[in-house]
Amino acid sequence: MKSFRTEIENPVVEQDIIELEKKIFQFKNNTIDEEKFRSLRLARGVYGQRQQGVQMVRIKIPYGKFSATQLRRIASVSDKYSNGNLHITTRQDIQIHYVDLDRTPELWAELEQDQITMREACGNTVRNVTASIYAGIDKEEPFDVTPYAHAFHEYFLRNPICQDMGRKFKVAFSSSSKDHALTFVHDLGFIPKIKNEQHGFKVLVGGGIGSQPKAADILHDFLPADQLIPLSEAVIRVFDRYGERNRRNKARLKFLIKEMGYDVFVKHVENTFKELPHSTYPIEYHQHKIEITDAFSAKEIVQSTAIDLWTKTNVIPQKQEGLVSVGLCIQTGDISSDTARSLAEVMEYFCGEEARFTPNQGILLRSIRKDNLDALYEALNAIGLSRPGFERINDIVACPGTDTCNLGIASSMGLANKLQEVIENEYASVIEAHQISIKISGCMNACGQHTIADIGFQGMTLKSNGKIAPATQILLGGGVLSDGEGLFADKVLKVPSKRTPDLLRWLLDDFQNNHELNENFRAYYHRKEADYFYQNLKHYSDASTLEQSDFIDWGSKDQYEKAIGIGECAGVAIDLVQTLLFDAEEHLDKAILNYENKHWSNSIYYAYAAQIRAAKALLTTVQAKINSHQSIIGSFDTHFSEYATTYGASFADTVQAINEHSPDQEFAEKYLAQAKQVYSWIKSKSHA
Repeated sequence: MKSFRTEIENPVVEQDIIELEKKIFQFKNNTIDEEKFRSLRLARGVYGQRQQGVQMVRIKIPYGKFSATQLRRIASVSDKYSNGNLHITTRQDIQIHYVDLDRTPELWAELEQDQITMREACGNTVRNVTASIYAGIDKEEPFDVTPYAHAFHEYFLRNPICQDMGRKFKVAFSSSSKDHALTFVHDLGFIPKIKNEQHGFKVLVGGGIGSQPKAADILHDFLPADQLIPLSEAVIRVFDRYGERNRRNKARLKFLIKEMGYDVFVKHVENTFKELPHSTYPIEYHQHKIEITDAFSAKEIVQSTAIDLWTKTNVIPQKQEGLVSVGLCIQTGDISSDTARSLAEVMEYFCGEEARFTPNQGILLRSIRKDNLDALYEALNAIGLSRPGFERINDIVACPGTDTCNLGIASSMGLANKLQEVIENEYASVIEAHQISIKISGCMNACGQHTIADIGFQGMTLKSNGKIAPATQILLGGGVLSDGEGLFADKVLKVPSKRTPDLLRWLLDDFQNNHELNENFRAYYHRKEADYFYQNLKHYSDASTLEQSDFIDWGSKDQYEKAIGIGECAGVAIDLVQTLLFDAEEHLDKAILNYENKHWSNSIYYAYAAQIRAAKALLTTVQAKINSHQSIIGSFDTHFSEYATTYGASFADTVQAINEHSPDQEFAEKYLAQAKQVYSWIKSKSHA
């Protein structure tokens, strides 16, 4: 088997990549089943896409921060292993598509040469930690959250407690109460606060979007910064232990809190602290030092009208005197590898620090000398990145939709391209005068964040005369308020997709004619109320007069066919007895290895996970409830009471001892011995 040691200095990373290569070999040779393999590759950023035989690879970019060197590396990898395109996601990641599965270990090894990882970019894990793109430069921030976001990323990466949860877990850090990071729709959200000269955070928990959006609850108004990691670990452990594992549509933290009740959830979190490896976790705070670049002059006279609009809509003052940031509008989040390499060169000339990928699929160049703006505009214009309207109405967010996603129902990117064309050709004044957000998702899962947009579009279908046409659900009035609060957009009506541009024209015309002085779109919508828009727009929804073109989706020449695959945003439940026993044995081996390396807490958790998986294996042979760790624990003693008779203690008492002890060497040794006992008993029982 190939070694990556010549490319990878970190032995942990090297082992990750070798393991992926090994599992690919086993999968291709039918020695591990598809479900087990899916779980492993997803946790390593390898995701099936709509087209058969190729993969989407998601590259994890913590809080969106990247250097010119890293951008060049990603561009090179895309050229070598993909199609030369980089797709920026709403979680500040990069995705590349059409990758051969066999080449993913080699691809990952090349990324790691510049400290870029794919680990836990997909799957039932703590996903990419997002943060405000203005962290460190925000005039209103109490302090720079970047060191805390980075510490969070480092602590939970490869952490055994979050490798195989019921579903994904999303985290965001905002830079100020303006909440640019959208904390109110995250499983955990952090807004910086200072109290008695101490750094801390307002903590929000249990938010989410998707088909059933929910605003996060306030867990703490002020949490000292040294409690950030322990509290987060406690929340994640509770989610892992009690969260749903069979019904994927109910397996997010927001549903767990609703099901058990907020007060009960908080009590479980508090009770979990005794088993944590750290009661406090101080994070070293440092203010990033910005290196000022040289001064440059524009070589040519820039058209004043073009640069004036660009300056108004794309340039953001920083808290550092004389420095600004510049936003780049990246159409549908796609940037070619050639353009990325050219941008890396621009960054080295003009930026005082790394740039950030944005949650709106753009790029923010930071710490630019104000007197370099003319020269920067000229450089960006030369590579096609000077489009005005950063995070304005023409800077449309769109998920991949039916282009590559298994779950896509309608074309998000094709619709986005058409709406951008309409706005820039017919409503240029709106781009300059108003900040209106348009977000598009190809299905209800809301990867395009349509539920929190001023104007949101969701891909759907409708039937007419026995045929299926692509359709768009129109949502209005969503957005961020402040300090962890926001509004979810109202569903107004559904229209054939090809009528969406005309519907948008009506909305913008009516807004321009009827909004009050200094009234934004969201306020205008809520003042007029939903029924006003429904009554004025309902004629667009009439499906009795569809033309042939209505049955062809945006960006396609063929008649529309609804084709939805199996989504892989989270792993699929594994219920085969032998597969689960094999999984339990692997976790037991990891528990032993961590014990030998004196990683007591990790050893204890792997021992816990081994017992749960072994118990689930046996419970699949009877009619038992096994949709969460707690239901497995509860069911085992009911169906296999002979365990307690044999060993003088119930399975529940044995496995839940983790809740009652500090993770020291003495308990790690005892708990590991118990886990071996449980595994041996269950294995013998399953073969009986």
